Amino acid sequence: MLCQECQANEANIQIIKSADGKQTEEFLCDQCARQKEELDFSFEPQFSLHKLFSSMLNQNLLGSRESMHAAKTQCSACGLSFAQFSQIGRLGCKECYNAFDASLKPLLRRIHASSTHTGKIPVRAQRRVKYIRELDQLKEELQVKVQKEEFEEAAQLRDRIRAMEKSLQEEDSRGTGHHQSRTDHDS
Repeated sequence: MLCQECQANEANIQIIKSADGKQTEEFLCDQCARQKEELDFSFEPQFSLHKLFSSMLNQNLLGSRESMHAAKTQCSACGLSFAQFSQIGRLGCKECYNAFDASLKPLLRRIHASSTHTGKIPVRAQRRVKYIRELDQLKEELQVKVQKEEFEEAAQLRDRIRAMEKSLQEEDSRGTGHHQSRTDHDS
């Protein structure tokens, strides 16, 4: 099929337009399509994560005095303000996490449904990480038992926690000793 515009070249582009419920169809060669500016290969995404985060941050900044104070909060290390962060969508340094902690947690909860990182665990460290998480959970349970004055259960949890911590320390010292002996052997 020949191009409907120049009637000389082979039509290799089909352009379908819909307007007011009517559909039009054109068959053009690439030269005529470029001349009519029907082919725009520049790509600017309509959806941007930066714009999404920025809008979420701006929603949080509207209104209350606390929000206004949070917007003025500045990182002592790099000088970035929370208002600037909400505009650019990037933290300036690792200290920004501490400086903006109170404002970042609600944002992280909205995005990830949690403000605690629970990503993948390296295979070699899985057992240890699970063990530490269990230990942390037991410590939280211990606090609850003490607050409720359930001292017998609290004592059992305390003993279990101590045994787990001792086991963890022994594992650490074995790992450190093993590493040192390898280092001594290598020299």
